[in-house]
Amino acid sequence: MSDLESETMALSSRVAETSKLSQKRFNREAAIALGGLALGWQILALLTPDFVIPGWEVIFRHILQLKPSWIALTTLRVFVAIMFSFVIGFSVAIWLDSSPRLQRYADPLLNVVMAIPVICWILFAVLWFRGVEFRIFFVLFVVCCPVFLVDMLNGMKGIPTDWKEMVHSLRPKKLQYFQKLTLPAVLPAALTSWKVNLSLAIRVVTIAELVGATSGIGYGLVVAQGQFSIADIFAWTLVLVAILLLTQFCISYLENRFLSWRDIA
Repeated sequence: MSDLESETMALSSRVAETSKLSQKRFNREAAIALGGLALGWQILALLTPDFVIPGWEVIFRHILQLKPSWIALTTLRVFVAIMFSFVIGFSVAIWLDSSPRLQRYADPLLNVVMAIPVICWILFAVLWFRGVEFRIFFVLFVVCCPVFLVDMLNGMKGIPTDWKEMVHSLRPKKLQYFQKLTLPAVLPAALTSWKVNLSLAIRVVTIAELVGATSGIGYGLVVAQGQFSIADIFAWTLVLVAILLLTQFCISYLENRFLSWRDIA
């Protein structure tokens, strides 16, 4: 075994050990922070009536009474819309990156679209479309797609010109150019954009479901509000937080899997 191979293996081992130590420290600190939050909540619950701040035992009892089909439906709505938004946003970003002149026309339009509040898109969807599912999909798409587009486009702009010229000198096919340069270069921006959009979509979908939907977590919140059930509201909220944390964990796993080279620095 050469000295270079030995040094490479040693460096990889140190990186792995450092990552494990950082993960353990993060898990410990996260557990302490969340444990303190849970304890503080329970103390407040003991000092106030259940209809103001319910205790954890009341909240978990109401969680068991929630409809799993509504939770699954909301999650499905989010992932279908956000996946479609990513595909369209990434595709349009590649197109705009290949034409700087067209990009100059598209930039102000993107700024206008991203400046429109979510509530306006919801009202547009209610007035324009009849189907509830398409309304929800439309709102999620117009909110998430521009974020993906802008993040992907910025990631492509960050590719050094020297890299582009070097890869072009090898006369690659378009698919090879995408696989060898574009995709690896924008992967960090893509994963970060997924984190942002998942958090955004989970918040937006509940608002969209408040208008016209007869199922889903947003509709469950409407029912809980109509019944003056603060425990149900907290139960649905906890479910939303759990969905978000689970999806964020999956994205973080992908980051550690595909972007482990960043730990070397």
